[in-house]
Amino acid sequence: MPHATQHADAAEDVAVAELDTVLRGGPFHVALRAAIAARGLPLQRVQHHLSRHGVKVGVTSLSYWQQGARRPQRPESLRAVRALEEILRLPDESLIRLLEDTGTQTGTATAAGQPTGRSYRSVLEASGVLERLHAELECPLDSGLHTLGHHERVRIGARRELLGRESQHIVRAHRDGVDRFLAVHQGDPGCAPERMTVHALENCRAGRLRRHHDTGVLVAELLFDTRLRAGETFLFRYAVEDGTAGVCREYVRGFGTAGGQYALQIRFADQALPVRCHRFTQHSAAAPRGGRQELPLSFRHCSVHLVEPRVRSGMVGIGWDWE
Repeated sequence: MPHATQHADAAEDVAVAELDTVLRGGPFHVALRAAIAARGLPLQRVQHHLSRHGVKVGVTSLSYWQQGARRPQRPESLRAVRALEEILRLPDESLIRLLEDTGTQTGTATAAGQPTGRSYRSVLEASGVLERLHAELECPLDSGLHTLGHHERVRIGARRELLGRESQHIVRAHRDGVDRFLAVHQGDPGCAPERMTVHALENCRAGRLRRHHDTGVLVAELLFDTRLRAGETFLFRYAVEDGTAGVCREYVRGFGTAGGQYALQIRFADQALPVRCHRFTQHSAAAPRGGRQELPLSFRHCSVHLVEPRVRSGMVGIGWDWE
């Protein structure tokens, strides 16, 4: 019917316009997802076309690429990206350029300002670094504390950068003698951990610091003024000043085990507000993202937030689009 055809044509025009926009500004995974959607190809068909180009990529890898859970890095994967440009009828170098612009992914945004997701490889590298830094500080990965509540306030600056964050924890000790907490902060790609600072704000004082430049990890020892006995609760608050990287487009918090309530608030500079925000979850760094839900931005307070009444192991975060 002509009416249905008009609607189909209009929908296709919108899809093509959106694709043109993300091909110019990225990020890579959003551009890839938009290109596949615009051509109406299921991932199995994309995989079939790639095999005809002599490139072997699994459907799972393609899914991870378009979700931002993983990132093409190996030579074979980059060959696949170039083949995808042809299969999806994209301009030459359009997808490869987005990969080159963002560089090696170790955080949530790049110094060049392109949005990204944390890659599986970078999370593994950061995990190994954390184990070494914990060992240096003679502190086990099990802190002896169970989180009852965690409220984070993240500040995004006028240059759209991650300025810093403030965290308030309510914890309960599950063994005797706990008198410290190791706070971990991982900056965005291009950050400079050596220029970050930590401030003990309430019921704690700053101890030793450890930094790892390649992964952007900062570990800070926060000392309590008392030794907790098993079952005792404690509340403390601290802040990390960052502001050393480029444009930030998401903030992610990982949880090793299930816990109490988690609240995340992102506050933006008045002159730099995103156009839309969303919540997402991820079971692990290797898993595709899910649980996407649009979040309202409070223009009066220049902020957006989420509340998880009881966190599960995995990751939860807020992402946003600048334009």
